[in-house]
Amino acid sequence: MAESPYELLGVKPNASADEIQKAYRKLAKKYHPDLNPGDRTAEDRFKAISAAYDLLSDPEKRARFDRGEIDASGAERPQRRYYRDFASEETGPSYRSDAGFADFMDQDILSALLRRGARTRFAMPGQDLRFRLVLDFLEAVNGTRKTVTLPNGQSLDITIPAGIRDSQVVRLAGKGEPGIGGGPPGDALIEVHVRPHRLFTRQDDDIRLEVPISLREAVLGGRIQVPTPTGPVMVSVPKGSNTGRILRLRGKGVPRPDGTQGDLHAVLKVVLPDRPDPELEAFAERWTGGALYNPRDGMEA
Repeated sequence: MAESPYELLGVKPNASADEIQKAYRKLAKKYHPDLNPGDRTAEDRFKAISAAYDLLSDPEKRARFDRGEIDASGAERPQRRYYRDFASEETGPSYRSDAGFADFMDQDILSALLRRGARTRFAMPGQDLRFRLVLDFLEAVNGTRKTVTLPNGQSLDITIPAGIRDSQVVRLAGKGEPGIGGGPPGDALIEVHVRPHRLFTRQDDDIRLEVPISLREAVLGGRIQVPTPTGPVMVSVPKGSNTGRILRLRGKGVPRPDGTQGDLHAVLKVVLPDRPDPELEAFAERWTGGALYNPRDGMEA
């Protein structure tokens, strides 16, 4: 007994359209004539599974097949009697006509057309290839070029755009697996992962940075050097700056696709010397205003 289209594709009669497509792609790659040169058995099997997919991938044809209205080739199942059948039952001279054979001929032509339609599906696009690329923080912010080696040994030079985000995917069209039967190649999909930076953290298109300042700089103000992704810049610290004060450096953040850039937020942090400073201690003892100032005023529960 011939295999049904479902059996040919190895799926159940209640399989979804996606399951049918996946089963067909898997079998087509296995039995495609281009991958099995000279193997007549593989070629015949490929034709059979292609015809099965042609029928089951068409919702209307599939429904008619399930109802028994058409067979596995897509041909109509006989549901009416032809003139020659009536003629054979008459007692007089038999009535002969080739009309019935013409009907069957039409069915054969239809089946051939369906098989021809199945053959047009032989061309299959290649599979996409997926890769994971790890970048340093500054490479992601400023952009860079990387070389990736594919499983087939081919090397690809990749331009990483400035401002790329963690987990963003770069698509290289046509750099995936080759197609089958003249189909187009797949794409190479590069998923980018960004390493953390010891100084910078990213918040959307802005960059945040904690900048230590001395007590003298906090009290008297002054000019200090602040690192940015494109190099250090000089920044003015206002007099009386406290820990937590933010200095905004416009345009020193992450580049955007429209040509603008985010900002860098330098968060000041007052830091005392690591070793005790007798002069600083003596000043604090003489500073009567310091004894009267309570920075925790208003913290009562």
